[in-house]
Amino acid sequence: MMSDFFVHPTAEVSAEAKIGQGTRIWNRAQVREGAVLGDGCIVGKDAYVDMDVRIGSHVKIQNSALLYHGATLEDGVFIGPQVCLTNDLYPRAINPDGSLKGASDWEVGETVIRYGASVGAGAIIVTGVEVGRFAMIGAGAVVTHDVPAHGLALGVPARLVGYVCACGARLDVDAQGCGHCARCGSIVEVGEDSK
Repeated sequence: MMSDFFVHPTAEVSAEAKIGQGTRIWNRAQVREGAVLGDGCIVGKDAYVDMDVRIGSHVKIQNSALLYHGATLEDGVFIGPQVCLTNDLYPRAINPDGSLKGASDWEVGETVIRYGASVGAGAIIVTGVEVGRFAMIGAGAVVTHDVPAHGLALGVPARLVGYVCACGARLDVDAQGCGHCARCGSIVEVGEDSK
């Protein structure tokens, strides 16, 4: 353990991972080789960060979250407990001939969670999806399509049901596509194009 970040004694962090200053990795979490975590992150108990996952600064990863190879999280992202970011569109244990699949028998998908976005507890993000800046994914949602910036996606499968402010409150959207936040007074341009 280096002096500029904290790793709980029960956590397993590869010597080939890069951990930013002030980051804290808690009980039984695992961070694999090639993973990069920025400054000031929190990795909760039992979380799993797979090989080569890229995580920005000031990201919170709650207990038992699973972030698989191919995931990129920008700065300020919140990942709720038991969230799963998948990486295989065609998951199989075996090839059509019955042989066990190996590393060369599949293609890693990419999942991107943009700046300031939040993914609620137990949500599943299917690989190939981009979650836009300050978007919010509801607890238990299964996200199979991109979510625009400030988008609020709920359900199974997840559907865009509105927009949220950077402060987290729901926006009232006018006919011109401007979202008005009653909580903090912000005005935000929203829509399917806003990434």
